[in-house]
Amino acid sequence: MNGVLDLPSTHDEAWRWSDLSGLPALAGARPGGRAPTGELWIGCGGPRLLFIDGAYRPEESDPGPVTVGPAEAGAGDHPLGRLAGHQGWRLQLARDRGPAATIEIVHVATGGPAHVAAEIVMDEDAQASLVETFAGEGWHNVARKITLGRAARLGIARRVLGGGFASLTDTASLAAGASLDIATLAAGSGDSRLDTRLTLEGGGAYGEAGGALLARGAQRHDANAVLRHAAAGGTSRQLWRSVADDRATCAVAARVEVARDAQKTDAEQSLKGLLLARTATINAKPELEIFADDVKCAHGATVGELDRNALFYLASRGVPPVEAKALLTRAFVADALARIGDEAVRAAFLADAEAWLGA
Repeated sequence: MNGVLDLPSTHDEAWRWSDLSGLPALAGARPGGRAPTGELWIGCGGPRLLFIDGAYRPEESDPGPVTVGPAEAGAGDHPLGRLAGHQGWRLQLARDRGPAATIEIVHVATGGPAHVAAEIVMDEDAQASLVETFAGEGWHNVARKITLGRAARLGIARRVLGGGFASLTDTASLAAGASLDIATLAAGSGDSRLDTRLTLEGGGAYGEAGGALLARGAQRHDANAVLRHAAAGGTSRQLWRSVADDRATCAVAARVEVARDAQKTDAEQSLKGLLLARTATINAKPELEIFADDVKCAHGATVGELDRNALFYLASRGVPPVEAKALLTRAFVADALARIGDEAVRAAFLADAEAWLGA
C-alpha cells in the first residue's frame, strides 16, 4: 500500500523492478503547463484524436470511425490500469472495413494525471493500424481492451516521448486467424511501466509484442508481457531491445504460456540489452510455461556492451568515437522497430530513437 493509490510493492514478483514512488505526487498534481501538439503529429492522413490531460479535444481532432466516450477498459485487476475508469475512446470496425490510413492518437499531459480508457472491437476480416504518441510532463495512464474477430488484423505502434510516468496496459483476445502486433518505443525523459496480456483464443492466431526501451540518467523502464496460447496452431513473437546509460534501469519480463490443447504452437522470445555504462542496469527475464507436447518454442536473453572490435574498426575508418557509438546503438535498436508496417510511422520512430542517441 502506497497512500490512497494502493500501489503494488517490489515484493510482488511482477513489480520487483518497478519504481512507483513518484506516482502519489503525480496523482495529486494539478495540470496547467503548456501543451504544444503540432510537432507530435506524424501526418498519416487518417483519423486524428487529441487528448490533453485525459480530456478529448474535438476542435483539434478528426475522429472518423472512432467513437469518443465511454469505453470498456481491459485492465481487470491491474492496479494502475483500473484507475483509468471508462472515459476515453472506442473503435469498432465491421467486417471487411477499416480506415483508409493509419489512425493517430496524441496524448499530452501538462503536469498531473491523465487517465484514459480505450476499447477496440474488430469484426471478422476487419483491418486497422494505429499510432499513439505520449508527450508532456505528468502521468499517462491508459488501459485498453482489444477484441479481434476471426482473421482481423491490427497493428499498434506507440511512442513514449514525455517526462513524468507512463503506465500503458493492453489486454487482448484474438479469434482464429487474427493478428495483433504491438510495438513500443520509450525514448522520453520519464519512467514507464508497460503491461501486455495477449490471449490467442482461436486456432492459427498471431500475436507480437516488443519494442525498444531507451533510458539514461536515473530513468526506469519496465515491460511485462504475457502471451498465452489457448488454441492450436498459434504463433507469437516477442522482441525487445533495451539500452541503458548512466544509472538507468531497463527491465523486461516476457512470458509465453501454452495450454494443453495448444498443439503446433510456434513461439519465440528475443530479449537483448545494451549497457552504455557499467553503472547502468538491464534485467531480462524470459519465461516459457508449456503444457502441450507438440510445440516449437524458443527464448533467449543477452546483456552486453558495445563490441570493442567494431568500435576499433570504425575508429580506424575515421569515424569519431561518439558517432561510432551512436551508429552501433542505432543498428541494435532498429530491428525492434522494423515490424512497424506504416513507412511514415516507422521513419518517425527511428528518427525519435536517433534523436535520443544524439542527445
